[in-house]
Amino acid sequence: MADSTATAKDEVTKAVIPAAGLGTRFLPVTKAAPKEILPVVDTPAIQYVVEEAVGAGLRDVLMITGRGKRSIEDYFDRNKELEEALEAKGDREGLELIQAPNELAEMYYVRQGAAKGLGHAVLCAAEHVGDMPFAVLLGDDLIDRRDPLLRRMIEVRKQFGGSVVALMEVEPAQVSSYGCASIKPTDAEDVVAVTDLVEKPPPGEAPSNWIVIGRYVCDPGIFDVLRDTPPGRGGEIQLTDALRTLAVGDRGTVDGGGVYGVLFRGRRYDTGNKLDYLRTQIQFACDRPDIAPEFVPWLRNYLAGLP
Repeated sequence: MADSTATAKDEVTKAVIPAAGLGTRFLPVTKAAPKEILPVVDTPAIQYVVEEAVGAGLRDVLMITGRGKRSIEDYFDRNKELEEALEAKGDREGLELIQAPNELAEMYYVRQGAAKGLGHAVLCAAEHVGDMPFAVLLGDDLIDRRDPLLRRMIEVRKQFGGSVVALMEVEPAQVSSYGCASIKPTDAEDVVAVTDLVEKPPPGEAPSNWIVIGRYVCDPGIFDVLRDTPPGRGGEIQLTDALRTLAVGDRGTVDGGGVYGVLFRGRRYDTGNKLDYLRTQIQFACDRPDIAPEFVPWLRNYLAGLP
């Protein structure tokens, strides 16, 4: 177990958000608009992810983008013309809404030149991150702001060292759609040691029902492992494969320590495919005090009228 008195070099201060995917599950709209900009009610999904990072104390945010993703940068930048128009109309509420994204964090951007997988996207952050631990947040997973998962993962990193993944229990039939973990308990009730990781195992061959969801706190040693990780499933460099190397010690003495998992039993919203995205829209709308009073009764009436 790591020393609980972390030095400044051990502090997690930076967040990496991969956002270079083509978004083919959401065609045709993603032909012209990045899927990360698609709104959940009225706010782009990517803003919720940045807000989560900031809420965990990470105000240095690196976005890994690609071709056709310029609108993400524009969204987190100022739009002086629009600000002036809203100010002239006296629309203070609208002005605050459009200024909020560019005041959230210090935003940085680097391009992933080719779609070589999540592991390669994370490797693109090496120069920016340096030799410090860092968080990785995937834009497909939204974590309810009432559930401080990332903050807990950072605490676990300080206590145990190594890298930390977020784990969520699912039904056995769902496991083959995710990376899943073989685990053993620690002294902390919500923390496990990860002894193996399998990316999308065939049905019936998964080591557990605990899947890896899109939150990671990585030791900087992950970069050296990623550089030596060959393409895996789908011909891409998989972050799961690199974490497995750290977990099982395939290279003998591997810099970066082991891998630990935080057992997450909170609220997670998936926006990775059309059906889950629609579910998330409904859940968020029903939870919005400015929308729910009218939307929920309408939804009940609409569902009652379905055959």
